[in-house]
Amino acid sequence: MKKLILIFAGVLLIACGGAADKDTAMNPFFTDYETPFQLPPFDQIKAEHYVPAFEKGMEIELTEIDAIVNNTEEPTFANTIEALDGTGELLGKVSTVFYGLNSANTTDEIQAINREVSPKLAAHADKIRLNKGLFERVKAVYDKRADLDLTKEQLYILERMFNGYVRAGALLSDEDKDKLKAINQELSTLGVQFSQNLLNETNDYKLVVENEADLDGLPESVIQGAADAATEAGLEGKWVFTTHKPSMLPFLTYATNRDLREKLYMAYAHRGDNDNEQDNKAIVARIMNLRVERAKLLGYPTYAHYATETRMSGNPDNVYDLLNRLWDAALPVARQEVKEIQAIIDAEGGDFKLASWDWWFYAEKLRKQKYDLDDSELRPYFERDKVRDGVFHVSNKLYGLTFHELTDMPRPHPDAQVFEVKEADGSHLAVLYMDFHPRASKRQGAWCGGYRDSHMKDGKRITPIVTVVCNFTKPSGDTPALLSIDEVETLFHEFGHALDGMLSKVTYETSYISTDFVELPSQIMEHWATHPDVMKVYAKHYQTGEAIPDALIQKIGNSKYFNQGFMTVEYLAASLLDMNYHTLKEQQELDIDKFEQDYLDSIGLIPEILPRYRTTYFAHIMGWYAAGYYSYIWSGVLDNDAFEAFEEAGLYDQDTANRFRKEILEKNGAADYMEMYRNFRGREPRIEPLLKNRPQQGLLHRNSATKLQHLYR
Repeated sequence: MKKLILIFAGVLLIACGGAADKDTAMNPFFTDYETPFQLPPFDQIKAEHYVPAFEKGMEIELTEIDAIVNNTEEPTFANTIEALDGTGELLGKVSTVFYGLNSANTTDEIQAINREVSPKLAAHADKIRLNKGLFERVKAVYDKRADLDLTKEQLYILERMFNGYVRAGALLSDEDKDKLKAINQELSTLGVQFSQNLLNETNDYKLVVENEADLDGLPESVIQGAADAATEAGLEGKWVFTTHKPSMLPFLTYATNRDLREKLYMAYAHRGDNDNEQDNKAIVARIMNLRVERAKLLGYPTYAHYATETRMSGNPDNVYDLLNRLWDAALPVARQEVKEIQAIIDAEGGDFKLASWDWWFYAEKLRKQKYDLDDSELRPYFERDKVRDGVFHVSNKLYGLTFHELTDMPRPHPDAQVFEVKEADGSHLAVLYMDFHPRASKRQGAWCGGYRDSHMKDGKRITPIVTVVCNFTKPSGDTPALLSIDEVETLFHEFGHALDGMLSKVTYETSYISTDFVELPSQIMEHWATHPDVMKVYAKHYQTGEAIPDALIQKIGNSKYFNQGFMTVEYLAASLLDMNYHTLKEQQELDIDKFEQDYLDSIGLIPEILPRYRTTYFAHIMGWYAAGYYSYIWSGVLDNDAFEAFEEAGLYDQDTANRFRKEILEKNGAADYMEMYRNFRGREPRIEPLLKNRPQQGLLHRNSATKLQHLYR
């Protein structure tokens, strides 16, 4: 994880003297982990261990960098590129633990440390990226690359590393380097403030229901979960709902009290936008202007040009080409859905127009009307651990992997599950953590991370430690955690990322992964989630153990594209908003609410739908996915085309699975994206499978496919 963190988060530090030496004997980071599989000893790591370890790690890395720069031998791939790849081991060791826990199990102390070290990390990262002597050595190797006997992986790493240093400012004047350093430090600090404000704002809000009549329409399991939440909050006898989606979405879907639906949804939609101490508007405005300044300093017209240059999309025009065509096709579908829902409201005598906080409630009614299907009918078949075992089953059938739960292992939170993952021959492959449910110490959403990346060291494979973190529906009372169909697909999605990490066979820790390719391994797994043959394996009723009936599977299939106008439009609105911020050419006074609303009005977003993420809680674009939220739909072309290969050959066809493993999962981050895909598929990706799988959206006329095909060449 060390090199990915360096590239995308600036996780590096500055030396601060001898404090680290004093605590060496007591600090778990300063010795080899004496744990099975060298797992981080989470139970031994204390808040006071982080800063000394960061400082010592920084000190060691600077010494390692100096040794490379001052090497009197002619620069070679071994003494420069490989040597650089091997630096910062201690720093990576502490960073993965710290940032993993900061996301999944933070504390006031960890947040304070994050605020303290972030500007230092950015400053140290710049000391390396802007080191003139280091860049000269990298350039010397790069300039003679044609004469070197390099593997394809080595050549790819060399070329991307050289370009990475240029993109980081290595060719700037000393004066401009100083400007860039100041920008990077400020951006780092602002990013931490944004994230902490969002976490606090999310945790602070509670909709407290005191009148039982206000629970009308809610399933008993949802009511019990709200009662449990109230008890945890010291509000015994009441019911608590929050803006965490496992709490909020069932309320929006079933509660008949429209005023309370509005209150809860508006609390969600105004996170970071309440003109209080946790308001994010000024922070976002400053971040966007700093990104404009940074892009111009580095010679790019906009930040989006900078961000997309090394992705599959290549430039913002290609992104807009795809998004705008999809937008023009999806918006009429969403408008038709509005008419259908409004008809239900009118038929029931509702004297109001559909609003954003009504959508889930009436869409669920429409789904039941059209397909005789509702969420509460499905959940009993999607017990959390059975769904997890379904993911394991697919991974076994495709790649021969087996999963063995480990007990008495150090874990990042007591709720986390731990598994040893083995190859078909029984050899050790990885350790996997899975952490399923929301809590105040965890940020929202779902993600896959890791505490160690797969790579080679001294001729030996270092095996990965991967973590899947989610915020799924909790158990309530005597009822186990029963997932929604969306949560089922999310688990399969994140496990696709986990497979990408566990099956990696790259040589170096230095890795260059693109946002619009990295979603291929995750999104292709979603295709197995609701496949009838797969559901028959894992979708078992939590009380009777009976497999999901064929009639219900058929209903799921029939309703597969239901509400897709809404979902596509809310996603595309966020993607286009992201691009609009990052194609600003000049710094300006930004009124964030006005900027957002003016743009959404300009593209014709209907008032019944809000973008999936409004600006003040759009955490994706505060980090790696800046000018990159489009990546999910870009990768949608890839995953639909790739899954079609399995449909053609067989759901678990071993030849197809082996090619996907060898050409995509094992090489991701160390090979050209299109070359990997062509080696797997035997050709470039085609857009037609995406169109076939989303016909209800009227996404594109068939003759438009050729107009977009060039984007994937």
